[in-house]
Amino acid sequence: MNRELIVRSSPEAVDFALLKDGKLTELHKEEESNNFTVGDILIAKVRKPVTGLNAAFVNVGYEKDAFLHYHDLGPQLSTMLKFVKKASMGKLKDFTLKDFPFDKEIDKDGSINDVIKANQSLLVQIVKEPISTKGPRISSELSLAGRYLVMVPFSDRVSVSQKIESKEEKERLKRLVKSIKPKGFGVIIRTVAEGKKVAELDRDLQNLLTKWTVMCKKLYKAPHPSKVLVELNRASSILRDVFNDSFTGIYVDDETLYTEVKDYVQEIAPEKESIVKLYDSNVPIFEKFGIDRQIKTSFGRTASMSKGAYLIIEHTEALHVVDVNSGNRSNKAKNQEDTALEVNLLAASEIARQLRLRDMGGIIVVDFIDMSKPDHRRKLFDHLRDEMKDDRAKHKILPPSKFGLIQITRQRVRPEMNIKTSEENPNAPGQEVEAPIVLIEKINSDLEKLLKGPASDNGIILNIHPFIAAYLTKGFPSIRAKWFLEHKKWVKIQPRDAYTYLEYRFKNKDGKTIY
Repeated sequence: MNRELIVRSSPEAVDFALLKDGKLTELHKEEESNNFTVGDILIAKVRKPVTGLNAAFVNVGYEKDAFLHYHDLGPQLSTMLKFVKKASMGKLKDFTLKDFPFDKEIDKDGSINDVIKANQSLLVQIVKEPISTKGPRISSELSLAGRYLVMVPFSDRVSVSQKIESKEEKERLKRLVKSIKPKGFGVIIRTVAEGKKVAELDRDLQNLLTKWTVMCKKLYKAPHPSKVLVELNRASSILRDVFNDSFTGIYVDDETLYTEVKDYVQEIAPEKESIVKLYDSNVPIFEKFGIDRQIKTSFGRTASMSKGAYLIIEHTEALHVVDVNSGNRSNKAKNQEDTALEVNLLAASEIARQLRLRDMGGIIVVDFIDMSKPDHRRKLFDHLRDEMKDDRAKHKILPPSKFGLIQITRQRVRPEMNIKTSEENPNAPGQEVEAPIVLIEKINSDLEKLLKGPASDNGIILNIHPFIAAYLTKGFPSIRAKWFLEHKKWVKIQPRDAYTYLEYRFKNKDGKTIY
């Protein structure tokens, strides 16, 4: 399996596309104006505790106050508040916590008014970016993420990722980390730490300690609110979280960003440094790797799949609804139940991709095609779970209900990726049509169905607008030539001046419309 990261830079933003065997699976955008990124740590001031919500509103410099719930305070809140106060006044020189006295943990079912007061200074971390009309969601239980480990200040707990299945490996990693862990810091061992030696883990831990020390030095006389630790830029954070041995290429079209990425890869995986390449061509990088085309065909209300099947994705304020359609797909060799299973399995793979691609969160309800056999429903459920294993967002999938619905909850920490794919209709100003590039996908799908049926026995003539006709026939090999190589049947293309840009008809040799 090939994995590639394509990075496109512009003055306003940096776009990151993750490809899996050439197919777009994740798309991220880092905008220059985004001041609140998940993982950033700020020194902030409590605006007011609200007893009814058992939460506090905190001024983090956003137009709306951030929301801090009691359960996100962390058990060692009183120790952290004492630490912040001393560090802010310059009375603390040693930030390692080895000699810092810990207070009693706060009551896990306590009240916000008992532990936090208005105008109090505290360290908070962004756990959810501002979405829609809501301000950021924050936590005062801090964590610093590294390549193999996550360091948790004001804790002594060591835990291991549940995705590491081997009991022996879990015990080995726990034993190693406990031997190198500094006092006063807890550690969460990440999945990628599996099989790693103590030297690699220790280097990662020392990097995190250095980051913590640098952050703490900024607290002295720091304005409220202000950032004291900035999460890695999006390129590095993506690499930190998804990079593995299956990566075959990282392409960057900006020299400064290329140097940053190369340095980071050299640090986390020196043997893979050579796969980082500076892209230098007149053809835009997203066009070269087919990403622009995939964006046009993947976003929007309808998402097409192979052989005519498609998804309809609707968004409401409360949830997302996905409807699975078989389209004009027909397979006479199989019965209806087997066809439904085939389409549903295909749809499950596409849905898992769409959730990551659009970064859809909250509640997602999927209406699959009805299947009567229990083993088919179980097979679909297992397949969907397998397809979503690579999804880094926390999620939960419920088994199919008796109505054939599958419910998914998926963590939402950033605004959903929403790209407009419709364009202005050149034949009717003020109206919009789907992106013209999607037209070729539709023609391909319709043609595939026609060529497999009896309608193609009397020849196929495609009537279409002259501009599109030229696009289909020019170049080597042309799109029409590719059709011939794939289906062993020649499609005659006739330009029609009277047609609108996106209009087309399939006819036979007698001039009769067959599609």
